[in-house]
Amino acid sequence: MTTTATGSATIHPAREPSFWDRQGDLIMRRPFNEWTFTHMNWLMPTEYVPRGGRHLPLPLSPCPLDLTYRFDDRDLTLTDLHRRTFTTAFVVLHHGEIVHETYPGAFAGPRSRMQLFSISKSVTSMLIGIALADGAIGSVKDRVTDYRGDFRGTAYEECTLADLLDMTSGVGDAEVWDVPDSGIKRFEQAVMGGGDVTQVVRSAPRRSAPGESFNYSTFDAQILGWVLEAATGRSLAGYAAERLWNHIGADRDAYYWLTRARPRTAIGGGSFNATARDVARLGLLMANDGVVDGEQVVPRDWVRRSRGSELPQLSVGALGPSGYDHYGYANQWWTLGESSFHAFTGLGVHGQYLFVDPAADVVIVKCSAWPTQDDERRDRETITALRRIADHFA
Repeated sequence: MTTTATGSATIHPAREPSFWDRQGDLIMRRPFNEWTFTHMNWLMPTEYVPRGGRHLPLPLSPCPLDLTYRFDDRDLTLTDLHRRTFTTAFVVLHHGEIVHETYPGAFAGPRSRMQLFSISKSVTSMLIGIALADGAIGSVKDRVTDYRGDFRGTAYEECTLADLLDMTSGVGDAEVWDVPDSGIKRFEQAVMGGGDVTQVVRSAPRRSAPGESFNYSTFDAQILGWVLEAATGRSLAGYAAERLWNHIGADRDAYYWLTRARPRTAIGGGSFNATARDVARLGLLMANDGVVDGEQVVPRDWVRRSRGSELPQLSVGALGPSGYDHYGYANQWWTLGESSFHAFTGLGVHGQYLFVDPAADVVIVKCSAWPTQDDERRDRETITALRRIADHFA
């Protein structure tokens, strides 16, 4: 940026958009995103989540999945699904065993760590549940400002952790990626371009009263990550390693990529990366009421809280404009039924899924490289196919 001086005043001419302003767009554009979504540690600063010494192999019990699903008045195969929805990794567990696994992505494989985007929100929720059981966080009724005093005087001042967990804070605009000055685009530019991420979140406006209505918000999840760090005195990666990753028997270290500006911070709403098999282990944990190998890792009541909400504004079909009508929401997870035994899923932009059906004892991980962040039609087709697989095994 050039500057000119006139007397004692410094004039800053309008700045041309730089590479850093557009980095997010470049990372997410096809066909580059098939590579970037498996190599985020080459592009951004990172903090690793070591797996520790405990390894619990997932048994292999492969079986053909020659089933079809019905969509758009057509019978389609899983090969059609992968082609039509740009699948890069696909893992299916039944009764804790890998029954189907494929990696259509050009750069994907069993050891590839996948960029999970907003599945990270579901991971953050699991960590919040653990911190509550640990006593590091007192209650979901606590306010944000009980842990982050710098949010006094902002629209988040009156919000509770429960409001953030259910995306009912009432703060922030609609999360749209194709509007250059939307809140989420300014957040992305700050994260990747070295801006002040905290200030972007602090400046979000209030749209409705807390607890009143659903509005999907990465800002809400980001604050939850910051609350977790303040409450535990650990970085998000450090706490995740100690209280979660060391217990699930992971194949590989995971990692969070961090903001470019210092002090660097993980994006609790979107920067977690792990192998598809290890993501499946997280789903298995949620399918088994938070238990791994006889150990209660995530509290049972927290897992049940994540499977559905009694709040009418969070029920399936009632989310409004920021949620598709085949979803409800609860505790940073998307729900697909009213019962705690119904399927639920973590979701990430560009087609990332952690689908859990406790009744069928099925977990499905689907990583993708969609050309756009959101796509209602591809999402609906994917959920139709995943439910068909679960029904097949049930």
